[in-house]
Amino acid sequence: MPQKETKATTVLVMVKTGSKYEERETSGISHFLEHMLFKGTEKNKEPKDVAEQLDKVGGDYNAFTGEEYTGYYAKVDMMHFDVALDWVSDIFLNSKIPAKEIEKERGVIIEEINMYTDNPMMYIDELWKKVLYGDQPAGWDVAGTKKTVSSIKRNDILKYINSQYAAKNTVICVAGNIKEKEAIEKVKKYFNNIKLGVAKGKPEVTEKQSEPQVDISYKKMNQANLALGVRGVDTFHPDKYIYEVMAVILGGMMSSRLFIEVREKLGAAYYVRTYNNSDTDTGSLVTLAGVDNNKIEKVIETVLREYKKLCKVKVSDKELKKAKDYIKGKMVLGLESSDAQASFYGSQELLKNEILTIDELFKKIEKVKASDIMRVAKDIFKDEKLNLAIIGPYKDKEQFKKILSFKK
Repeated sequence: MPQKETKATTVLVMVKTGSKYEERETSGISHFLEHMLFKGTEKNKEPKDVAEQLDKVGGDYNAFTGEEYTGYYAKVDMMHFDVALDWVSDIFLNSKIPAKEIEKERGVIIEEINMYTDNPMMYIDELWKKVLYGDQPAGWDVAGTKKTVSSIKRNDILKYINSQYAAKNTVICVAGNIKEKEAIEKVKKYFNNIKLGVAKGKPEVTEKQSEPQVDISYKKMNQANLALGVRGVDTFHPDKYIYEVMAVILGGMMSSRLFIEVREKLGAAYYVRTYNNSDTDTGSLVTLAGVDNNKIEKVIETVLREYKKLCKVKVSDKELKKAKDYIKGKMVLGLESSDAQASFYGSQELLKNEILTIDELFKKIEKVKASDIMRVAKDIFKDEKLNLAIIGPYKDKEQFKKILSFKK
C-alpha cells in the first residue's frame, strides 16, 4: 500500500493461526512460537544479533499473537526497506528455535502471564472470553497457562510451525513510501523459500446459553473490574456495522451514554467503555469498567438500563451522525502510519480474503439506521443472553445473577 506522504515503510507478515487453533495440552504455543522467532537464525545466531539489525537503523519492530492470527513486523526509514525485508523474512523463514532459548523464554512468558493476571484492567478481557466460551480454544488465554507453557517442548513448537506457517496461510503486506512493482519483486525474492502445503484449520466454536452467566475472579483490591455484555456477530455478518455504531453510542467516546452516566453522573469509574469484537467465527458486544467496590451493583444496573433504552427509544439523528462521524474520524487518524495501513489491509486479506477500502467501509457505516439499532438491540438485550465477568473482592455469583435482569 503506497503512501507518498510518509518517509517510513513497514513490512508485516501475518499468519492465520493463533490460540483458537491450539490443543489443550499446548495452549499458548502460538504465542510461545512468536517469542522464539526472535532468538536466532543461521545468519544472526543470538537474540542480540537479531535485535541489532534494526536497532542499527532506528527501526521499530515487534510481533503479536491473537486468537486467529500471529504477526511480525518491521517499520523503518524508507531508505532501509531492504533491511526490513531481510530481517522479517530471516526470522520468519530461518529461525532455529534453539533449545537453550526455549528454557529461558518459559520464564519470560510466565512473567508476562503474571503481568496480565496482576493487572485487572487487562485481564478482564481474558475472563470475559472464559465466560462466553468456557473450556475450548475460543475461551483460553492467548498466552496459555503456566502449566502448559512449562510443558511445551521444542518438538511441539517445530511441529506447530511446520503445520501452520505455510504460504497459503500467510499474507505479506508492505506499506509506506514504496514503489509498488519494485516492492512486489523484492517480496518475492526475500520470501522465495516460504514453505508450501496446507495448514490445519481451527475447531468450530460451541456456543450455548439459556440463562445469564456470571464468572468471578476473587481479588482483594480497592476497585472492581467488570465486563458486562452479550454475544454478537462474526465479521462476515452484515449486522457487524450496526454493532460497531451501537458500541460507540453506548460507550465508545467521552460523550457516549455510559461515559456520561457512569463516570460523569455517578462518579463511580475512571474508565468505562463499550466495544464490539467480531472475529471470523465469534462476536460480542461488551462494556468494561473499573468501578468503586461499593457501587458495582449500581453500575451494573446503569449499564443494563442504557442497553434496554436502545430497545425502547430510537437513537436521534444527531446522536447517530455523531457516532458515525466519530468512527470515520478515528479510522482516518488511525491509518496515518504505515504500520497501521499494513495491519488494516493485511488482516482483511488474511481473515476475510477480501479487502475493503476505507471509503467502502465508510459507506457501510453510513447505511446504519436508527431502526437497525433498535432491531438488533431488541434481539440481543434479553435476560437469558447476558454475561458478566468480575475481578474483585467478591465470591457470591448469586449476588450478581439476581441483578442481571432487564425487568427491574
